[in-house]
Amino acid sequence: MRMERVDATDARAVLRGLRSAVLGAGPAIALGGEDDLPREVPAGTAVVVTTSGSSGYPKAVALSRSALTASAMATAARIGSGSWLLALAPGYIAGVQVLVRALVAGNEPAVVAGPFRTASFVAAASSMASSRGGERVPTYTSLVPAQLQTLLDDPAGCRALAGFAAVLVGGQALPPALAARADEAGIRVVRTYGSSETAGGCVYDGIPLDGVGVRIVDGEVHVSGPTLADGYLGEPERTAAAFVRDDAGVRWYRTGDAGRFDGRLTVTGRRDNVIVSGGINISLDRVERIVRTVPGFVDAVVVPVADERWGEASIVVAAGMTSDAADAEADPDLPTLRDLVGDELGAPARPRAILRVPRLPMLASGKPDRPALAALARAWAERIAPER
Repeated sequence: MRMERVDATDARAVLRGLRSAVLGAGPAIALGGEDDLPREVPAGTAVVVTTSGSSGYPKAVALSRSALTASAMATAARIGSGSWLLALAPGYIAGVQVLVRALVAGNEPAVVAGPFRTASFVAAASSMASSRGGERVPTYTSLVPAQLQTLLDDPAGCRALAGFAAVLVGGQALPPALAARADEAGIRVVRTYGSSETAGGCVYDGIPLDGVGVRIVDGEVHVSGPTLADGYLGEPERTAAAFVRDDAGVRWYRTGDAGRFDGRLTVTGRRDNVIVSGGINISLDRVERIVRTVPGFVDAVVVPVADERWGEASIVVAAGMTSDAADAEADPDLPTLRDLVGDELGAPARPRAILRVPRLPMLASGKPDRPALAALARAWAERIAPER
């Protein structure tokens, strides 16, 4: 099947491409990635999405039209069908699926114009209401936690969100305090878990969508079902390592996430986001979840740095006034964070310092740019090394 590159930043262009690739006879579309992607892809391929590279290695994920539509239909079965508002980057899987859900439902999606702002979101939400006429059609949208917080901070944003039948929130862990604020405002938030390899969210509020299987193998979350990607384009070895079959022939995706499943999935963090400090394995995802319960740190990111004494340590990077070498380890909020983390995870898990930056670097997908944040922390640690 022929594949054409589409401008991943142009929502209307992506929508046109998806309309043909998912509902029509093609061609497949490529969103992002290198210019050397092949012009021909396996039959049935609808979209090739390049992952954000938030873990440091971008991959070209090939998704079939059947996987995309299965995901959209399972979502409709779980939360209902209606009109969708695109507020996410259209070139990433979460944005793609907003458009696919709208197409499968037979509705034209609304699109937030330009960079994400409360005013533009409210305007787009209002246009959906006015276009319904006398018929009440449920409306839905999908956000990342940072967008949810931006809207909750503005009364107009709160009112707009409250008008949606459901607001999907994914891409990263939703801080409990933010979820509580949304609930108090009368907003139905549905937490989603998934990735490009699962055609987007496939577990809602801990419960797998219809047809989706979840299992835990050696502490790692595996996912099966009709929403799985075909694999990584042009990377058969990486595909074979990530997508495995069990003795019954069922195909599973190894997510790389650690978790528990007893009918409801609890993800505890990335298996590879672990440091060894003083001989103790420490999950930085667990440290980060604790840090984010503190006011002012809801978006903070915990990253690793080398430590001469302990081997490795962690630093909390948070938006605010820029830290200098002298005050990063003497931040007045540091004792609170260290006490909270130490009480729950033990003394070796306590973060070493708080590094404040003017704003957190973000990927186009809305996720924190963790490689960039880790580089900032390493540079800071190297600057102060002679002083320690």
